[in-house]
Amino acid sequence: MDEAHQAPAPSYNLVLEALCLSFGKNSPTSMLGLSATPGRTWDDAEADKKLSKFFSRRKVTLEVEGYDNPVDFLVKEKYLAKATYRPLMHTGGLKLSQTDLKYIQEKLDISDQVLERIAEDDKRNLHIVLEIEKMAAGHKRIIVFAISVEHSNLIAATLKARGIHAYSVTGKTPKVLRQKILKDYKSDAEGCRVLCNFGVFTTGFDAPKTSAAVIARPTLSLVLYSQMVGRAIRGTRAGGNDEAEIVTVIDSGLAAFGDMAQAFNNWEDIWGEQQ
Repeated sequence: MDEAHQAPAPSYNLVLEALCLSFGKNSPTSMLGLSATPGRTWDDAEADKKLSKFFSRRKVTLEVEGYDNPVDFLVKEKYLAKATYRPLMHTGGLKLSQTDLKYIQEKLDISDQVLERIAEDDKRNLHIVLEIEKMAAGHKRIIVFAISVEHSNLIAATLKARGIHAYSVTGKTPKVLRQKILKDYKSDAEGCRVLCNFGVFTTGFDAPKTSAAVIARPTLSLVLYSQMVGRAIRGTRAGGNDEAEIVTVIDSGLAAFGDMAQAFNNWEDIWGEQQ
């Protein structure tokens, strides 16, 4: 099963239990979970231990002599692009109250109210737009992960006004328009295309020409961050690019992540001896 980190969730668990019952108690059938992110959270050890226990603390990992982790091997073999990770620092007006900090500590997430305040920060948005303009000189296809529907639309509209070929796709985008936009984005047309989105293309999106991603959406979810990065790091042997660029907007007071290799190794301590 894909997205194995979701397995312990009640909805997934119910389906898996039904499948096990359909095979029968004495069935030799085994369950295999597949995931690029073998954990559920960034710093909630109990949630991660629950996932590990669900799979009997057994994780099969690709081991290649001479490599510390499989990500480096996949980059060397060009299945993944050689990615450059850059922070885009914003030390603007975000001030976290005690209520905000308590929410983050208890929920291990950022509240909608804080995200809304960040999305409405004009200086931050201009910073993002100017950075994308610079990146457009070196990339043909750039994907941008925004904070909200309005934020995605705003960034795309501002880029268009400044002469950049950009579009916004969200859950509110009509199906026919979405198909038209994706056809153009995936085409061989010359010039840079910038695809802004909110909550649409973190998974299941196949656009191999994408060589850059801008993570403008703050998140404390290492799984979500890895999924966003993954949209832009397909290597040439997988139809993608030799190199990729990942720019993560970092807001003062909020945590940020590093690279895919670090993400992959984040959960090693909650798994038992690898089989």
